[in-house]
Amino acid sequence: MQVASATSGRQLRYAVLGSRRPSNYLWAAVITLGGLGFLLSGLSSYLQINLLPFAEPTKLIFIPQGLVMGLYGVAGLLLATYLWLVVLWDVGGGYNEFDRDKGEVKIFRWGFPGKDRRVELTHPLSDIQSVRVDIREGLNPRRALYLKLRGKGEIPLTRVGQPLALSEIEDQGADLARFLGVPLEGL
Repeated sequence: MQVASATSGRQLRYAVLGSRRPSNYLWAAVITLGGLGFLLSGLSSYLQINLLPFAEPTKLIFIPQGLVMGLYGVAGLLLATYLWLVVLWDVGGGYNEFDRDKGEVKIFRWGFPGKDRRVELTHPLSDIQSVRVDIREGLNPRRALYLKLRGKGEIPLTRVGQPLALSEIEDQGADLARFLGVPLEGL
């Protein structure tokens, strides 16, 4: 969850950052450049024409070095295409909306294209049992908020990927629990 906006104290809405993070843009650009470089090296080796101004790939023997570099290039460009499409579609992005007037919570996320592109969950506020904070430190840290529903399990509220700051996750959990009038678990 990121930015909270409240309208008249009766509605709380958190925007959730999906795949349009700066790190995803960076990795997609780096993999695109790397894949393109490998592919051009392989083609330069095959055609014996230097397609890279900063290197001399024409000196590579096409089989096996040029061929393998070309295959690495194709694999890199396929991976980069996937990353760019995920960023374009904003997979995982959406919002969490808590509305006292309607008496419901609405969790919305964008998914991959297809019939289930829009992932939308709606539950009555009366089904909310608590807000749970999950904090795990170590090699693979996790800091997440969950909405605990009666008889229906838990719904994650925070983004996937880089964990939020400890103070931020605690503040958001406390604000949400206070707004909903339910207990905060896990602290």
